[in-house]
Amino acid sequence: MGTDQSDVLRGTLDLLILKTLTLEPMHGWGISARMQQFSRGLLDVNQGSLYPALQRLEQRGWITSDWRTTENNRRAKYYALTTSGRRAVGAETANWRRYVEAVELILDIA
Repeated sequence: MGTDQSDVLRGTLDLLILKTLTLEPMHGWGISARMQQFSRGLLDVNQGSLYPALQRLEQRGWITSDWRTTENNRRAKYYALTTSGRRAVGAETANWRRYVEAVELILDIA
């Protein structure tokens, strides 16, 4: 596959963010909280990883952002999928599943 561990970790986080944003536009804290909820508390994404990933996704044109007021009457940057971002969810999911399949093959060696 030719990717190093940090590329895999970044790609996995990017995919999880994209998948989370398929539900609705969210601010960073909401994305992190939703990922923790869906993973039953197993994934706790820190801001030091989350915000660079959001910037990466925005630079790729997969998400957009705009400032809004939250339900708690605070200003926050909300992120939403673009059309190309919706397409990327499918492609990135397929890539991730191929990667996991390859790892499983190696782990199953007797």
